[in-house]
Amino acid sequence: MDAREAMSPVPGPRGPLSEAVLGLVTAGPPGEGRLSAPPGPFSDPWGEDHQLALHLCYELHDRGLPGVHPDWEWDPELILLRTELERPFLDAVRAEAEPVRPLSEALEHLLVEPAEGRGPSYFLQAEGERRHVREYLVHRSVYHLKEADPQLWMLPRIHGPAQAVLMAIAYDEYGSGRPERAHALLFARMMAAFGLDPRYGHYLDLVPAPSLAVVNLMTLFGLRRALRGAAVGHFASIEITSSPGAARLAAALERLGGGPDGTLFYREHIEADAVHEQLVRRGVIEELVSGERESAQDIAFGIAAAEVLDNRFADHLLDCWRDGRSSLRSALPDGPA
Repeated sequence: MDAREAMSPVPGPRGPLSEAVLGLVTAGPPGEGRLSAPPGPFSDPWGEDHQLALHLCYELHDRGLPGVHPDWEWDPELILLRTELERPFLDAVRAEAEPVRPLSEALEHLLVEPAEGRGPSYFLQAEGERRHVREYLVHRSVYHLKEADPQLWMLPRIHGPAQAVLMAIAYDEYGSGRPERAHALLFARMMAAFGLDPRYGHYLDLVPAPSLAVVNLMTLFGLRRALRGAAVGHFASIEITSSPGAARLAAALERLGGGPDGTLFYREHIEADAVHEQLVRRGVIEELVSGERESAQDIAFGIAAAEVLDNRFADHLLDCWRDGRSSLRSALPDGPA
């Protein structure tokens, strides 16, 4: 699957906020549409409508939305709405992340695998079925089909040795100069191996708020210079913790018939993220804090925020799967209703 292939159509709305965003940007170029819903206050920052509306705003900074004029990216009216969506979301994340550990403790916490593992990778390895794996890949496609794109917003906001090491890690994510090894492409091949459509955005209508929130937080941190420390902490959380989980997922996918294309993405991350863990701790965080001591608490918050969103995502999947329900908004053809 080629990254240049056309994206799927714009998703349907999930409430008045996402309907307002879609109504505005699909009316034509800026100036031809008017916002049909006033900014805030909004009831549930974790809800489907709120998270989809925010995701749609952020997509204008990434690959854009099919049929939507690119000038909407910086339209003042839409930026105002996006800001009003971000504020309660960030407040909700901060509230659940408290109390934030000191940075040294937060990093030590990341290095310890829980004695009683609870999460999607443990479930899939121990008892997952093919339908569970297919759902998991649909959830994760919102992020992994644009692997590392949200984190690249950090690069112009961090300088010196830390920036150079971040760039080295990003180089790996995009295939180290080999386009066919780019992680987003490996994920697309894995989706195809499990009978899924790997087009960017194809399953957006099926992906619920807990999955959208994971990616929305990455983008929020990346786009705001004031939150660059939180962006580093969030990125560190992914790189430090992902290698053991990738090993479990690779084993699960192999057991369920993934084959070479169906397991390569996670097999690649077992080794790559073990190396990245050292780079991000020594070359990014230590270098950054040595020059900006005040960034330590922001980095620690980013780590805590990542844990909040990951736990919400894991709880959603496991609650649904334990109850025999689909974890998607609508079941895939071979999954439970």
